[in-house]
Parts: sequence; C-alpha cells; structure tokens
Amino acid sequence: MRNNDISYKQLYDLKGKTAIITGGVGILGQHFCKGLAEHGANIAVVDVNGDSSKEFAQQLVDEYKVKALGIQCNVADPSSVSNMVQKVIEYFGSINILHNNAASKSSDLNEFFADYEDYSLEQWREIMSVNIDGMFLVSQAVGKQMVMQGKGGSIIQTASIYGVVAPDNRIYENSFYLGRTINTPAVYSASKAAVIGLTKYLSCYWAKHKIRVNTLTPGGNESGQNDEFKSRYSHRVPLGRMGQPYEMVGAVVYLASDASSYVTGQNIIVDGGLSAW
Repeated sequence: MRNNDISYKQLYDLKGKTAIITGGVGILGQHFCKGLAEHGANIAVVDVNGDSSKEFAQQLVDEYKVKALGIQCNVADPSSVSNMVQKVIEYFGSINILHNNAASKSSDLNEFFADYEDYSLEQWREIMSVNIDGMFLVSQAVGKQMVMQGKGGSIIQTASIYGVVAPDNRIYENSFYLGRTINTPAVYSASKAAVIGLTKYLSCYWAKHKIRVNTLTPGGNESGQNDEFKSRYSHRVPLGRMGQPYEMVGAVVYLASDASSYVTGQNIIVDGGLSAW
C-alpha cells in the first residue's frame, strides 16, 4: 500500500475479524468486548462463568449487530482451553485477535490478602495457575491456530501497573474494597510481571508468522474502592485520579487493529502517569 492510498480511519476497522476475549464478563473485560465489537469485530466472550458469558454475548449481538458467542472456559485447564478454541473455530471459522485478559479471583480472600511472611504455597499456586499458566495455555492454543491459518494476528495480554512498579503500601492504610481491607499481594505483582516477560518472548518467537504480541498494562481503575483508597491512590497519580474502565479500551482497539501493524513486543501503560513518578 502506498502512503497516499492509506485511509487512517480504515486502519481501525475490525469488520470480518474474530476476537477472543478471556475474562470477557469481568469489570474491564466487558468494556474490551464492547470496544472491539463497536469497531466491527466478531466476539468470542470467554469466561469461567458460562451463563454470564452467553448472556453478554447476546447483548453484543443485539447492540452492535456482530456475531458473538459466549463460551465457558477455565483457562488453567488445558482441555477446557482446547475445547474453547475448537468452539471458536467451529462457529467463526478463524481467529484474528486474542485478548488474553483473564485473571484469578481467589477462592479464599483471607488467604489472598495474607501477609507475605505467612503466604501459603497453595494460594500462590492457585493465583499463578490462572494469571500466568492460563496466559501460557491460551496463547499457546490460539497462537498455534494463528500459525496454521498463515495470516498473522494480534495477541494482547493484560498485565498490571504492579507488574511494572511495586505497590505503595501506604495507599492501603484504612482502605477497603467492597467492604473489606485489601492490599496487593506479591503473587499478583509477580504474575503480572511474568505476563510482560511472556509477551516479549512471544513477540519475537512468532514474528516470522506476522503474529504481533503486546501487553496492555492498566493502572488502578475505580471499581468499588472506598473514598480513602481512591484519595490515597489519586495522590500518587500525576493526573490526580483513578482510571475508568472505558479509558483502557482505546489501547486495546489500537493493538488489535492494523493501526499498530508495526508494533510488537511492547507494553502499553495506561495509568494516568503513575509509573512516570
């Protein structure tokens, strides 16, 4: 394509492309699904909650007039991941975009928020099984399919600002989330840092197949924290506030689309400037 033939708006058009979003009915996941659907992509809403994923997929069909399918999947289970990919191929025919977005919600919040000195190996492994093992399994299965298709693709993996910088534990004094005291445990930071490392590796490994792999790193988003937490966090951010989930979507659309055709191996940080200080 010659430079004078380019339609810059068209670069963001995702019509005819199929996107898998894991963690698709989560707080951020729903916004990612809507953003990609509004730009024309067909959506596979993948989540451990099968009923919610199917209901949300129907909402996407009704609102954006795209094809959408809700699929139950445990990303830490190889057979569940394989079955998910097979269903996507059977329904849509191909996969062009993967947003590897699922993250663990611990089965025991007391164990999840325990002090590092007392953290159990069982809890560590439970979180790692989703936050990094799941990233490995899903990217492996979808990447293999993209290689077989021979048409390239875009893989986006969600990390966290606390995979880039350490949490400021002063923020958590007198802070609550949905009515309980919270912190950011080491397993969360370690798993999200691993996502960034995996992204860099895969971006080089699959470059010859024209499969681009990038990381989205969100900063803290408002989602039920108390005013004390929001105030303390906001004072650590140059823009002076927490993020809103919709503000994460632009980066995903960019990375999924041909607008980022020369971008791979990168970590796009959307954090209001927190990591700049």
